[in-house]
Amino acid sequence: MVRNIKTTFMLYEVFEILKDEVSNYLELKTNDSNLVVLDNVSNYNNPNVNRMDNKVVLSLLNIDEEVSLKNNPNVKIKNGETIYKNSPVHLNIFALFSANRSTYTNSLTNISYIIEFFQSKKIFNQLNTPLNPAIPALANIKEFRFLAELYTPTFEQLNSIWNTLGGKALPAVLYKISVVKIESGAVIEKGKPITQISGTLKNTTI
Repeated sequence: MVRNIKTTFMLYEVFEILKDEVSNYLELKTNDSNLVVLDNVSNYNNPNVNRMDNKVVLSLLNIDEEVSLKNNPNVKIKNGETIYKNSPVHLNIFALFSANRSTYTNSLTNISYIIEFFQSKKIFNQLNTPLNPAIPALANIKEFRFLAELYTPTFEQLNSIWNTLGGKALPAVLYKISVVKIESGAVIEKGKPITQISGTLKNTTI
């Protein structure tokens, strides 16, 4: 087996893109800069943690594999060689925006603006989303594409979410981000492509 492992895209990059885009939109609407922080919202009421005070907190809530794309073959021909790799993992990720602003009014307003932002922009790719050059993790990303859809949990699910997070519920909105493709550069096998078939046919008379 030949190994040349290089991860092309990760969850972290997706969340940095979302954080940057939503934060820029909130700044346009509120004149407050850097409102969105990427963090575990379960720590928002910890007295030793103040980085989430008066902020909108973006957190990973869940990961779900897109099984419809699971078994697609991953074979490419490059420089006259056939390259075989394991199929990429395609994920749906659930991104939770929780408003921990200094006032309840500001929290509700910010959540409304976030919904407004995603209503106007659902598809994110390299053509419509400039990447922040100040974030090193985004420097080598050339192509990407994912879709953001509002996800509405039931009251029971919502109660379970905040019980799991271990805190009192904040004004929040949940988005399903799909499809995030994760693939390493690990090569399973290489070979020459089949370009012709030769042989002798036996003439059989019945």
